[in-house]
Amino acid sequence: MARLGEGDKRWIVEDRPDGTNVHNWHWAETDCLEWSRNFLTNLLANKTLIDGEGNLKIRTKKIEKLEGEAYVNIRKGKIIPGYELNLVVSWEGEVKETDGSSVMKIEGTVEFPYIADENADEDPEVKVTVKDEGPIGKRLKDAFVVKGKPFVLEQVKTYVNAMANGGPAKEEGEVKKVVKKPAGAGNVALPPPTAVDEKAKAVVAKKEKKKEGFKTITMTEKFSCRGKDLFEILMDENRWKGFTQSNARISKEVGGEFSIFDGSVTGTNVELQEGKLIVQKWRFGNWPDGLHSTVRITFEEPQSGVTVINLTHTDVPEEDRYGNATVVENTERGWRDLIFHRIRAVFGFGI
Repeated sequence: MARLGEGDKRWIVEDRPDGTNVHNWHWAETDCLEWSRNFLTNLLANKTLIDGEGNLKIRTKKIEKLEGEAYVNIRKGKIIPGYELNLVVSWEGEVKETDGSSVMKIEGTVEFPYIADENADEDPEVKVTVKDEGPIGKRLKDAFVVKGKPFVLEQVKTYVNAMANGGPAKEEGEVKKVVKKPAGAGNVALPPPTAVDEKAKAVVAKKEKKKEGFKTITMTEKFSCRGKDLFEILMDENRWKGFTQSNARISKEVGGEFSIFDGSVTGTNVELQEGKLIVQKWRFGNWPDGLHSTVRITFEEPQSGVTVINLTHTDVPEEDRYGNATVVENTERGWRDLIFHRIRAVFGFGI
């Protein structure tokens, strides 16, 4: 064993007064929520979107809400971002006369219900609202959708790219240790590379183990309709576009392919029995290469006008390609909130 201050120079880390994690050798996590708030404020607050065009003036005001979590993990220089955020930005619109005098000012909000690392390659959902739903309010809202929506989406993409590059950890250059070494500790000889710090090793081993794991999601949902109706909704691309408000392309043939949620989910039809059974292969775009899950949906009608759906979604990976262990939770939430609940709301099939 090398003495203190001796040993192979390749493995000696000199004491740093700032406690820097040299070369990011150790597993380091940085909380990025407050940094995200400041970063998004700089991108989105007090920005003029329309200034006189069509006698309108629209500007963003401030970040009204930023809730959720955001962090960056770094291990040996590898950046692993993680975030799930709900963002609300206020905006103000004004209609003017041709002489420049103000006719009316109306306020509204633009909300991103779910900005997440698992959807980093997709445009997140955007909801634009206005406090006054009258003719002027509708005009300002429509103008915001045309001019403001592309702008705010672009700023969110800038944030996503910043997180992918390390967020505040990248800005600092190196992630600092939580606990600094005491002054005067001198040089410390690290163990050989085969004997990595046990704590970091345990974390890495745990994550690698998760990457090999898969889960099964099971759900039972009841609807006030016929099984045939639900089958048709799930297999018809126009109805799918309607209740999800996203692009869809769905083949109704066994062996045919489908693409839903603007291409974030793709797959193939394995077995189809109208009003009774759907079996498909599903793949999410942020999953590791080569992984496919199996979706099995059965339709039962215990009484006239009532259908019970039994969903079994097998081989869902525990982690996405970026090492985020939220795939199962987000997939289950997607089935419940983005598919089943919306079908009830849009088509009136609630019990």
